[in-house]
Amino acid sequence: MAANAIDQTRRMLSLVTYLRERPGARIADVARAFGISEDELISDLDVLPLCGTSFRGGDLLDIDTDGERIWWHNPAALSAEAAAPLRLAADEATALLVAARAVATLPGLREGDREALLRATAKLEAAAGETAGASDRLSVTFESEGGVFAEVDRAISERRRLWVRYYSPARDELTEREVDPIRLFALGHTYMEAWCYRSEARRTFRLDRVAEIRILDEPAAPPELELRDLSEALVQPSADDPEVVVEVGPGGRWVAEYYPHDSAEELPDGGLRITLRTPDPTSLRRLALRLGPDGRITAPEDLAQSARSAAAEALAAYEAPGGQGV
Repeated sequence: MAANAIDQTRRMLSLVTYLRERPGARIADVARAFGISEDELISDLDVLPLCGTSFRGGDLLDIDTDGERIWWHNPAALSAEAAAPLRLAADEATALLVAARAVATLPGLREGDREALLRATAKLEAAAGETAGASDRLSVTFESEGGVFAEVDRAISERRRLWVRYYSPARDELTEREVDPIRLFALGHTYMEAWCYRSEARRTFRLDRVAEIRILDEPAAPPELELRDLSEALVQPSADDPEVVVEVGPGGRWVAEYYPHDSAEELPDGGLRITLRTPDPTSLRRLALRLGPDGRITAPEDLAQSARSAAAEALAAYEAPGGQGV
């Protein structure tokens, strides 16, 4: 799965720290640790040497590979640059102040981290002088998942169990679960991999579908599990699974966002023709009922007919005397 620019930036920032602590790290081990393919890792390594140690350039990162291992030849340069007195241009100071103030407002941020960030912000404001005034006219807001991310990150750090209320689009329902978080990762969206006590199995939760979250007093103790390779995709249906085609109008385009699919072809009316695979095609009848006039299953024919029959039965029950129809 191709990563977007935000995913790649996050990963490359983590790579710098990771490689600095592991001189001569094997390419295969690093790719596995970051859940990406070796080709994606090599692509990142091609970009890192173009990065300097300040916004306006400086010593470039001297990172290369012999095809098996990764070598960083000047990690001390970064340490030396970090130890040098802070000298920022006006736009650099403004960017840092806006970002720092925004991060400090994140719900769920550890109080010690928030206080340290506020102290650093105050020092930066003092050093920036009049420049700091320009940053007061700018602000940044985070997506709602930011607070959930902070709580999950804290639970992983403190090895504590989580209680979540989670929305499942496949069943169109909210469920309450206790989970032991294992890791956070990003593949287009941000996810938590965790051991779920409701399912008694490993499960993956998309953070923007978490309606409520709470850190519990119980220590987290997930079973020993091998981390999955996420280099291809989060969900990888089998090629042997039956193929299903769903056509949706403009109001049903969300299906391509919520369901892993092979292709999504644009239709003249602004809708999509979505082709996907699933081991249980009958589970998509609920999707057809949810879509109503915004979409329909077109193949295979037996599933399409089954969905039409289910819709007709639901409509008949709704309109029957004593039903909820008007």
